[in-house]
Amino acid sequence: MSPTNTFDLFHSKIQKWIWEQNWTCLREIQELSAPIVLSQSCDVIICAPTAAGKTEAAFLPALSKLADNPPTGLGILYISPLKALINDLFRRLEPLGQCAGFPVTPWHGDVPIALKNKFNKRPIGVMLITPESLESMFLNRGPWIKKNFANLQYVIIDEFHAFLGSERGIQLQSLLRRLEFLLQKNIPRLALSATLGDVKQIVRALRPQSNFPYKIVESSASGLEIKLQLRGYERFFNPKTPVAFDRITDDLFKILRGDSHLVFANSRKNAESYALALSDKCQKAMVPNEFFPHHGNLSRELRENLEKRLQKESTPTVAVCTMTLELGIDIGHVNSVAQIGPPQSVASLRQRLGRSGRRGEAAILRFFITEESLQPLSALGDRLRLASFQCLAMVNLLLNKWCESADNDRYSFSTLVQQTLSTVGQYGGVRANQLWSLLCRTGPFNLVTQEQYALILRALGAKHLLTQTPDGQLVLGNVGEILTSQYTFFSSFNAPEEYSLESNGQPIGSLPILIPLSIGQLIIFAGKRWEILEIDANNKRISLKPGAGGQPPTFSGVGQMLDQKIRQEMFQVYLKAERPKYINDTAKEFFDQGIDTFRSLDLKNKSIVLLDSCLYLTPWLGDKTINALSAMLRSADLKVEVSNNLILVENCHQKMLLKVINSILNQPKPKADQLAANIPDTLTEKFDQYVPEPLRWLDYGLKYFDVDGAWRWLKDLSEKS
Repeated sequence: MSPTNTFDLFHSKIQKWIWEQNWTCLREIQELSAPIVLSQSCDVIICAPTAAGKTEAAFLPALSKLADNPPTGLGILYISPLKALINDLFRRLEPLGQCAGFPVTPWHGDVPIALKNKFNKRPIGVMLITPESLESMFLNRGPWIKKNFANLQYVIIDEFHAFLGSERGIQLQSLLRRLEFLLQKNIPRLALSATLGDVKQIVRALRPQSNFPYKIVESSASGLEIKLQLRGYERFFNPKTPVAFDRITDDLFKILRGDSHLVFANSRKNAESYALALSDKCQKAMVPNEFFPHHGNLSRELRENLEKRLQKESTPTVAVCTMTLELGIDIGHVNSVAQIGPPQSVASLRQRLGRSGRRGEAAILRFFITEESLQPLSALGDRLRLASFQCLAMVNLLLNKWCESADNDRYSFSTLVQQTLSTVGQYGGVRANQLWSLLCRTGPFNLVTQEQYALILRALGAKHLLTQTPDGQLVLGNVGEILTSQYTFFSSFNAPEEYSLESNGQPIGSLPILIPLSIGQLIIFAGKRWEILEIDANNKRISLKPGAGGQPPTFSGVGQMLDQKIRQEMFQVYLKAERPKYINDTAKEFFDQGIDTFRSLDLKNKSIVLLDSCLYLTPWLGDKTINALSAMLRSADLKVEVSNNLILVENCHQKMLLKVINSILNQPKPKADQLAANIPDTLTEKFDQYVPEPLRWLDYGLKYFDVDGAWRWLKDLSEKS
């Protein structure tokens, strides 16, 4: 390796480790990051493509700093969104830590107690942890944190984009604010990601309510060559025609067998269905199975075995997966990525594409898209071929290096409840004004006023989660003591109670307890067929034996809202009508049919369309705006249904619709919480049951409705009509 100025900045132990890796040079992102990280003068956002060396860009200089001035206690706190990512990083980072003279300790629910006890006796070096485990530490070991984190030098947040715009992200922001308050110092935060949107929002999300300096280090690499293909599959009504699922399975088998690939199936149910069908094809062809499912409900052993098989790169392996393999778990090199159906976001698509194309090869991405066979009375969405055009729009935005920005403007009252109870439990007793100052005035809940927080505290008191002592301190009430003592309290998001699944005493995964199951039932799980032998309701355990049929269970989960930029790009694809070269013959037919429908209905100029006695609105807006539009129309007693970009107005004609819209516009613009008050169920987050209803409406409205955008669109429609 030819020494560089950056290389010379590292401690000799770190230099030794670099030499032992036989690196010929540092990566660009490592060269750029090292001097800034070593300075400890600011937060650093490190953005570079997958496999560009972001982890080392943070850890090489951070460990070098520790080696220069060994701290007493913990030196680096690494926070990950996934336990699996921690396990993977521990394997990769432990030799580097040993070389630098510091132990690396993973810390989450699955870590052996012996390893945790070893760290407890000598808490130094690097800790790898999830937000939930850190929450547990605050609540149960606050004094221990204050003592052993006192000389903490860095906080490293991996896959930072995975936290953005979520309750879990707000929880992490609050934990870091509480940590710095406890230690009475600012600790440089290093955020790592391959996918970042608006920079200002990223900075706000990394350290809300602070003027602490920051720097953004971004790789200048334009990315590798990308090879694209979009394959279309028509879903026929003719029972003699092979279903689209079978045709997609046939093509996946022909295209992917014999090498290593990732197939993103968009849901755990799809991952199970395709993995089993492909495994059956291997058996029928009398060849070794190369296709395996990978998702969060599978046991850790099954997931890790598949990851290790991919890492070896010596045996052809195809993982049919969900977003579990979207993040930075090391799986070695894969030849290509397949995407069944449109992805939920451009950011997700970028992460997935980054799994292919390493070692200087082109990144290969194949879409497998299904559209309904057209009939005389097909719905407008089917005629427009929206799934295909959504994929085309996402590819355009991907190539233009755009991705979604996080929606950080939210009240997050549910997580505020959790953080309030956790903080009170941490200190034993806290005054109301101190809580508001820590969590809201200087913390991430900056939209929450003192008056609103007082309502929260009174509600918690009424439900015996909090109580007030004679001297004015807030302490945990009897219900609060019970709630905070449960391990489920530490997560800010809803996680359904689950049955564990096992066969011959070996764990194979878990299923939500709400899924109806019965003895003798046949199910598909872990890419195999099973029969249920026994259901132990008391211990929440289900015993299985190999079976002969069945269907995969329907797992829980909520889709992501689509960004307005994607819908606007779809509109541009229709307008330009330039058929891409990377689509196959069936996809070309879909494209032409979609363009013909768009033109024949004059959707370039019309936003109200009458088709087969059905009245549609075509806004080309994001889901938040469409949610607000549909809520406004429902509040005017119109019956509407929303499908993708389209709003179907039932039992209505155009003049009547315009009259209703003008009536809406002649009234004061509604507030988002007023629209939310008409929603039957606004209990969407984990601790919402403890939030007073008016505040819950505020939170729901801000999260799901863009009233201003909907109002502008209605005014524009009225003026043009």
